[in-house]
Parts: sequence; structure tokens; C-alpha cells
Amino acid sequence: MPPVFAHGRLRLYLLKLLDEAPRHGYEVIRLLEERFQGLYAPSAGTVYPRLAKLEAEGLVTHTTEGGRKVYSITDAGRAELADRSGELADLELEIRESVAELAAEIRADVRGAAGDLRREVRAAASEARRDSGAEEMRRIKQEWKEQARRAKDESRRAREEAQRARRQAKEAQEHARAQAQEEVQRIARRVQEQVQDHFTRGDWPTGVREGLTELAKEFGEFGKGFGFPRPNGTTTATTATNATTTRAPEPEHEPTYTDTPPDFPAGYEPSWAHEESTGNPARDLDRLLDRFRDDIRDSARDHGVTEPQLLEIRGHLSAAAALVGAALRTPKV
Repeated sequence: MPPVFAHGRLRLYLLKLLDEAPRHGYEVIRLLEERFQGLYAPSAGTVYPRLAKLEAEGLVTHTTEGGRKVYSITDAGRAELADRSGELADLELEIRESVAELAAEIRADVRGAAGDLRREVRAAASEARRDSGAEEMRRIKQEWKEQARRAKDESRRAREEAQRARRQAKEAQEHARAQAQEEVQRIARRVQEQVQDHFTRGDWPTGVREGLTELAKEFGEFGKGFGFPRPNGTTTATTATNATTTRAPEPEHEPTYTDTPPDFPAGYEPSWAHEESTGNPARDLDRLLDRFRDDIRDSARDHGVTEPQLLEIRGHLSAAAALVGAALRTPKV
């Protein structure tokens, strides 16, 4: 702290600042810095304890505005200022003289530092001129090497990322193909087991009808894995291959379904599975195949079809064709 504020003079000057206008602590610090033209700024640890002591002595009071204490001088504080008016005038004069002295000292220090700096700069410039050519070339070469190294690293990382992406895509494709093959084999075994009894007894019309019905069941169960909607409007989870399909608008007229047996794997059983025979098996078979084809086409039209789905469907149809062909080749009884 400058000598002008020794022996309680800062206390007197704080009363003078508060006599000019109510102020909060930060504003008092800023005004003191302005009075010293930026050459001196008291710390908060210097100002706030003295404001608190003045308040304890009843010379100032405070109110709170916006979370800050705003200090105001009291009548007792004004009375002390009046009693010490001569001392305050001397203090003002000493502050101006102190500011002038501080400024002179700073100017002298700056001139000395500037002289030293100029000498150091000249010496450094002289040395830099001697070594600048070689040093600049070394720096440029180092930068080129660093840039080449970064480019090489980035190229290597890009190749590794591309190879990893290709491996992941290949693994996903192989996984999907294996799942599709397993599903086709499972469906073929299931349908064959359920209709074999009718074939051995020579009841091939019932075997064909129930074979197609079972195949429709399996298609319904297969559709669950690809997010096809069930008749109640809900959708199932996506397949293990994470295939994404865009839902087409729901058909305007929902097809008619019969009551679903409790052990039926799909969400519904088509009505044509239980149609009565007309007495003309060949004609009934044509109608049955037409109804089956129309149901599959409607599902594909309404919901779309993806490559993984087509692979699965091809396996279902192959199994159905083999079963139906075997039934038709069974000797008539």
C-alpha cells in the first residue's frame, strides 16, 4: 500500500468516496484505481475489512441490491469527515504527488527496461541472422517429415478401417445366409412331418391342403422376424441380420381369417385352409393354389420384400413344391 494510506488514511478516504455516493465494494476498488490512474489498485482483502469496521463503528451502513452490499455514509461518518476536512485536503494533495512519483518511477523503469530490451534484441537479431538460414531449412525439413508421417498414418488407418468394414459385412452376410438355411431346413422338416401321415394313407388332397396351410403358418411366423404387422396392428422385432424395411400403407380391406388354433405358430390362419371340397379335386387344387399365391402377393405388395426375405421365401417355396410334388406322385388309391 502506498505510504499516503498509512495511519488510517485509507479509512478516511473510504468515507470521502461514500460521501460522494453510495457504492458497493467493487466500485470502491475501481474508483481507487482510477484516482491512482491505474498505478495502484487495492485488493479486496484491503477494502472489505475496512468497510466492515466502518460499519461496526456506525460510520457507514449497507443495503443489499442484486446480491451485493451497497455501502452508504451515515451522519456520524459525515461528522467525522467534517472534523478531519483539513487532513482530507492534505491527503488529496499527497495522493496527487504520490501518483506523480509513481509515474516517474515507472517511466524510469520502463526506459531502463526498454534500453535493455533494445540491446538484447539487437544481439539476438545479430545471432539470428547468422543462424537463420540453416535453422529455417532444418525447421522446414522437420515439418515436411512430420506432414509425411501424419499422411502415412492416416492412410494406414483408412485402409484398416476399410478392411474391418469389409470383414464385418462379410461376417454379417455369412451369418444371415446360415440362419436362412437353418430356417428353411427346419420348415421343410416340420411340414414334411405333419403331412407325411396323410401321404402314407393315400389321402393326398388333405395332405396338399394341410401342407399349404402349414406353409402359410410358417410364412406368418417367418414374417414376425422382419417386422411384418400382425392382424391386431402390432409389429414384431427385426431379424438377427438387422435388415431394415420401410412399412408400406396398410391395405384398405383386411383379409378374412378363420379362428386360429391354440398351437398355430403365426398370428392367424387363412380361411381357405378349411374350405370344403366341391367334388372336383383338380379344380379345388387350382383354386387353392390361386388363393395361396394371392395371399403371398398381397403381403409382398403391402409390406415390401428385401433380399434376405427373398432368400428365406425361396427356401419355403422350394420345400412346398417338393412336398406337393411328392403328394401328387403318390399312387392314387
